[in-house]
Amino acid sequence: MSEPASRAEKLDAVDQLAAKRSEFVLDDVVYLDGNSLGALPAAVPGRVEDVVRRQWGELRIRSWDESGWWTAPERIGDRIAPLVGAAPGQIVVGDSTSVNVFKALVAAVRMAGEGRDEVLVDATTFPTDGYIAESAARLTGRTLRPVTPAEVPSALNDRTAAVLLNHVDYRTGRLHDLPALTAAIRGAGAVSVWDLCHSAGALPVGLDEHGVDLAVGCTYKYLNGGPGSPAYLYVRQGLQDRFDSPLPGWNSHAEPFGMRASYEPGSGALRGRVGTPDILSMLALEAALEVWDGVPVEAVRAKSLALTDFFLECVAEYVPEGRVESLTPLAHAERGSQVALRCDDAGDVMRRLIDRGVVGDFRAPDVLRFGFTPLYVGFADVERAARVLAEVLG
Repeated sequence: MSEPASRAEKLDAVDQLAAKRSEFVLDDVVYLDGNSLGALPAAVPGRVEDVVRRQWGELRIRSWDESGWWTAPERIGDRIAPLVGAAPGQIVVGDSTSVNVFKALVAAVRMAGEGRDEVLVDATTFPTDGYIAESAARLTGRTLRPVTPAEVPSALNDRTAAVLLNHVDYRTGRLHDLPALTAAIRGAGAVSVWDLCHSAGALPVGLDEHGVDLAVGCTYKYLNGGPGSPAYLYVRQGLQDRFDSPLPGWNSHAEPFGMRASYEPGSGALRGRVGTPDILSMLALEAALEVWDGVPVEAVRAKSLALTDFFLECVAEYVPEGRVESLTPLAHAERGSQVALRCDDAGDVMRRLIDRGVVGDFRAPDVLRFGFTPLYVGFADVERAARVLAEVLG
């Protein structure tokens, strides 16, 4: 047994989260793509069958009340809240991340007021966030200014209305300084909007603690909600009565069944609701979130850092020098839960890795991404992935 393999065995033996692996549907593949689509929690199929056969099939329309369908967006939001450091009553689940980015950004501009005519957006953001930021700025008559997260403090001024940032860079896995950036945005009198897609469920976020104004995120990555599972929107308690949604649907009306001709927003986070919730996906997500029962996010973060440290060490041990370059910061304070390796023939390398049972993903033109989901990835998985990568690279 190699030295890294021996270390992996010892690390797995003392892993406090190891038992969580049995709560997922897994095979002998090393699955390192949970930063794109989380593995299936074992409780989900049975729950979905009950939703379809009994709640829909037998109770039918009665399930809006008797099965709690109507309150699901807020109820499931409260399940997510501890994972992102939020008190109850501030998160509503529904729609896609893209739609929630639009709602949050337009509402942020409206809250900032007419005197502020510039919106800052993360220049390295996932493309959709950039597209939506451009559209939101155009619709609200603001100017969009792309800047890197590091440039935000110096770019802020009394014209800044809102700032849209990613907590973790989707390409490199770089973790941005949410506390310091949020404080700078607040100090400039602007409204902060954070995209948590690559951090929620992987590391502590601290939305309430750090005074974040608005946040959005998906649930199909580290939260394992399933393909296309509904996203969520966080509205800080102190801003809820000022949250003016650009998509005022009947589900967020103060009297949703009053069928009024004029719109009057309800109270609380439900102002972020729009139309009828996607119940099948919503309740699959609710079942998926049960794997988090009794799991401190801090323990997940500790294992995440240990996994990514070990992977980088194994890569250095096994892979020929100069064959790959890590784009992911070594400093723990700057690292999410993925490792991105630059490799000239990355697309072909990833195809060969997948053929050999190591699943990550490829980002053009030359990036191999490996996501480490601490609830079901072990240290032996990490050692195997690095060893197979070395064999593929020759």
